[in-house]
Amino acid sequence: MNEQSNLPHKTRKHKIHDIVFEADTPIGKFFDISLLILILASVLVVCLESVESLRVHHQSTFNTLEWIFTILFTLEYIIRIWVVKKPWKYISSTFGVIDLLAILPTYLSLLFAGTHYLIAIRSFRLLRIFRILKLSHYIKESQLIIDSLKRSRAKILVFLYFVIILVVIIGSVMYVIEGDKSINPDLNSIPEGIYWAIVTLTTVGFGDITPETNLGKFFSAIVMILGYAVIAVPTGIVTSEIIKSKKSQKNTQVCIECHKDDHQDGAIYCSNCGHLL
Repeated sequence: MNEQSNLPHKTRKHKIHDIVFEADTPIGKFFDISLLILILASVLVVCLESVESLRVHHQSTFNTLEWIFTILFTLEYIIRIWVVKKPWKYISSTFGVIDLLAILPTYLSLLFAGTHYLIAIRSFRLLRIFRILKLSHYIKESQLIIDSLKRSRAKILVFLYFVIILVVIIGSVMYVIEGDKSINPDLNSIPEGIYWAIVTLTTVGFGDITPETNLGKFFSAIVMILGYAVIAVPTGIVTSEIIKSKKSQKNTQVCIECHKDDHQDGAIYCSNCGHLL
């Protein structure tokens, strides 16, 4: 007898869960692609609505499209809550909060009907741009980047600590070199020196504080060159973690019981709670 026949059958809710939360099946991929199109279309509508000439002539069209998108995303949000066995765990998760932010602004705008509340309404409606964050739901590679950043956080924090110490030292040295008002009137304190160091080290170069002495210019050149090395460090840290993740990449299966993801390909049961996937 086939081993698969001994496995418990999936309920209708379980099958819907597979469609909504996973992308390993044709129907799951179709669901994700459809949502991608809806999200991009809704964000495009928000962007076009911000153009005054278009808003004046097509306000009713924008409002209609917005409510269509809001209703569809609301149905998706309700379905996600319904299919999981621990709804609050999904609601309080990062993606759950993002999903709520994607639909909440339109409903909040109903509470402010007076003309003197138009500014508040506009502020709420601008939050609809958060829908673009929902894209990370449906792009498998995005989870790879998120996991790599999580594994790199300790190294990145140490690196940021080093950068903070570095800009304090650089800013202090620059203040010693050009802190005299007769030499450089724009550099009057160590905090201003630290600000200059941050701007220079990150290669932004606003130009509001510039060195006046030859020694200051030479020191600035060193800091600017150092900036390229500083930028390369976190990139290398994250890249190495991405390469490691690529070697052990897993599928998109999400457990309906405990909501754990990142299961091995071909897994039948959840590695965390043992529930049928």
